[in-house]
Amino acid sequence: MTLKLDDRFVTPFVSEDELRAMLPEVKAAADKVKNRDGKGADFLGWQDLPVNYDKEEFARIKIAAEKIKKSCDVFIVIGIGGSYLGSRAVIEFLKSPRYNLLKKDTPDIYFSGCNISGSDLDELMEICEGKDVCINVISKSGTTTEPAVAFRCFRELLEKKYKNKATEHIFVTTDKSRGTLKEFSTKAGFETFVVPDAVGGRYSVLTAVGLLPIAVAGIDIDALMGGAQLAMKELNTEPDAEFTNPAYKYAALRNILLRRGKCIETLVDYEPYAVMFNEWWKQLYGESEGKDGRGLFPTSVNFSTDLHSLGQYIQQGQRTLFETVLAIDKADSDAKIPNDPANIDGLNFLSGKQMAEVNETAMKGTLLAHIDGGVPNILLRLADRSEKSLGYMIYFFEYACAISGYILGVNPFDQPGVEAYKKNMFALLGKPGYEEMTEALRARLN
Repeated sequence: MTLKLDDRFVTPFVSEDELRAMLPEVKAAADKVKNRDGKGADFLGWQDLPVNYDKEEFARIKIAAEKIKKSCDVFIVIGIGGSYLGSRAVIEFLKSPRYNLLKKDTPDIYFSGCNISGSDLDELMEICEGKDVCINVISKSGTTTEPAVAFRCFRELLEKKYKNKATEHIFVTTDKSRGTLKEFSTKAGFETFVVPDAVGGRYSVLTAVGLLPIAVAGIDIDALMGGAQLAMKELNTEPDAEFTNPAYKYAALRNILLRRGKCIETLVDYEPYAVMFNEWWKQLYGESEGKDGRGLFPTSVNFSTDLHSLGQYIQQGQRTLFETVLAIDKADSDAKIPNDPANIDGLNFLSGKQMAEVNETAMKGTLLAHIDGGVPNILLRLADRSEKSLGYMIYFFEYACAISGYILGVNPFDQPGVEAYKKNMFALLGKPGYEEMTEALRARLN
């Protein structure tokens, strides 16, 4: 398999009998996904997406990406939550967190509409000065505050810069046939791509939502989808008592640990390029499981950096957490540590060693230290840092999330809680129709 689950560092905390006892629950959850008869089944479109995707649109994505590469210096992706986290995670994982600083034949890519910061918007506007700019606004409705405000601002910039040719620089990913943004885009003549009805935002990275920005970065989206296809084939299996399927084992282990009082799951990486992938993972699991007073709290750390900030807490703080560690089997760097004749730092025993070996050893030492400190660790090993492997891992986490959510007893595909802050914000900003709520909220604040 492209991704393997090593349970040696969690077995001191979970017995084989406990794991086998989860089999009926895992089978029931897998049946709900397979038969599409569980809660939120209308949003299971991601399950067979790697095979049953829109081939015509996929081809258009490639054509649009080439057009953007040739015509633009800067590509602004406008979206929030699942509308930007997936593409940014993939670009940084496969290219670099320093993507915009590297020498390349693709545009710089920036993300906007994922906050309401005026200073952030001002900086992006300044970056765009004197450069050719294209934008991709991603929104199912077109009325979500953060991306809608950013779209207004960048649309105005493009209309002033390119006049009646501004439409050639605007690409829209939205609902197929309805909604404010779709109607506006059709009238304006923007090229549009589809946010599928049956795929929720946090599961949408392998749709046009994620694939257009990913393709603009020069990433092979065929290989990315190929990895997901392989995962779909290998993971949609009948659960067995040995838990040979890593997605089922991962879902079962995290639910066992939750029932043991381990209510925080920390995703651990050892490479800076994985930090934004952790952010994508946090939304996937936090929004899917955090409801009805249930669910693990998903957080993340980047080691060895965070071993010098959060390592103390993980080692000796409250025993309410476990770690899921992401490791890459095949290193993509052969950087070596040089020799220092004076041995000023006392590290000459590392001379000639590859950084990858030292990093791997740091991971192993940390695993042992943390299980000794009472922290269970689930180790996930990915074959390499490639499009195929990443596509596989994306599908793995999506599939395991659905299974885990059904075991937990929640709807893994809705997010009713995110509306609360929006209503309060609209009322406090004076949106028409919220007058009574406005008065009540202002009274509470005063």
